[in-house]
Amino acid sequence: MSNLKLVMQREFIARVRNKTFVIMTFLSPLIFVGMISLIVWLTTMNNEEVHKVAFIDQSDLFASEFKDGETLEYINYSQYTLERAKDSVKKNKYEGLLFIPKTISQLEKNIEFYTEDSPNLGIIEAIEDIVSKRLTKLNYEKEGLDVATIKAAKAKVALQIENFSGKKTSKLSNYIKMFFGGVAGYLLMMFIIIYGNMVMRSVIEEKANRIIEIIISSVKPMQLMMGKILGTSLAGIVQFIIWVILGGILMTVLTTMIDIDPQQIAASQEAMQEIETDNMDQIRLILSDIWALPLTSLIISFLVYFIGGYFLYSAIYAAIGAAVDSETDSQQFMLPIILPLMLGIYVGFFSVIENPHGTVATVFSMIPLTSPIVMLMRIPFGVPWWEIAISILILLGTIFGIIWFAAKIYRIGILMYGKKPTYKELFKWLKY
Repeated sequence: MSNLKLVMQREFIARVRNKTFVIMTFLSPLIFVGMISLIVWLTTMNNEEVHKVAFIDQSDLFASEFKDGETLEYINYSQYTLERAKDSVKKNKYEGLLFIPKTISQLEKNIEFYTEDSPNLGIIEAIEDIVSKRLTKLNYEKEGLDVATIKAAKAKVALQIENFSGKKTSKLSNYIKMFFGGVAGYLLMMFIIIYGNMVMRSVIEEKANRIIEIIISSVKPMQLMMGKILGTSLAGIVQFIIWVILGGILMTVLTTMIDIDPQQIAASQEAMQEIETDNMDQIRLILSDIWALPLTSLIISFLVYFIGGYFLYSAIYAAIGAAVDSETDSQQFMLPIILPLMLGIYVGFFSVIENPHGTVATVFSMIPLTSPIVMLMRIPFGVPWWEIAISILILLGTIFGIIWFAAKIYRIGILMYGKKPTYKELFKWLKY
């Protein structure tokens, strides 16, 4: 046990003193916050850009329908010929030219939109919406139908969703649950890959420097492997805590630095006052759904499955690091690690949201290689405690089995040099 503690301390100190580790620990939150700020700035800048669209309305039916918006401006070129209008649009670098023919019967099929580059999808949809509504109104009038009566006769149905115990929920309830579960599952996958690779690199470095031959004379291979896994996990936890603290501080500072115009605040308040009551009720239901999520269970499960998934995959990473001489050679063994993780993500996003308690979701939440991800995605939908308990017990049992197999490969491979092992050779090592 003393040797295990020494290896763990050595691995932890080696990790936290590494220049790359220190730089990325403090630089990653800056990069993350900087990327968020850049995306927000680019989105704001893109939203403020005004797109200009020229149109020729030979039918004299649509000119009054094209009204300027915040980001879209219409210019009437009806007095120009088509060729002259095209030249003007090219010269002024407008978004495009809309041509509406004179004959009403040809409108649905012969309306053209000329543009130099690929058209903006939002602009196309806005124009189609305007033209469609105008044509629909004209068709109503042609058939002698009263447009006002038709509008008044339209019924809008909004289902009120309520469970059998009498609690109301929003229509977006499943998407809210999927968001929280998906974020937890994706973060878990990323942490497993990042910190698992740390373990593998550490083994490869010591093996390449021949330091391992000295260490192995005093420490049992099993203790050495477990010390590396535990030491790296502690370093990873410290790094993660620093990321959370620095990220929170930077986001707080960034929020306070943003200059908010009082007039914008007043306008926002006026807009909020104009929101209909049913929309406010929907917002309340969404907030209620968020607070109703089993957040405590999700956080505890995240920690349990993170530790379990990390130990499971780190043992495999350590065995691969011991079996190869360089990171390049390790790529042939990455598929058994990456494939189950990616499979868990895909099953989570495509099966859990459709049927969180179905056979596919339930089975993959029990399989150890995918259960840390899939079960985390299922928990927000409400999973019986006994299913979580069975999943964790299966995961723990598999961890001991994987560690035992990984230790056998580690014990042989740590002293093997100059040869790329195959899956067949790894299987033979398990028999020694």
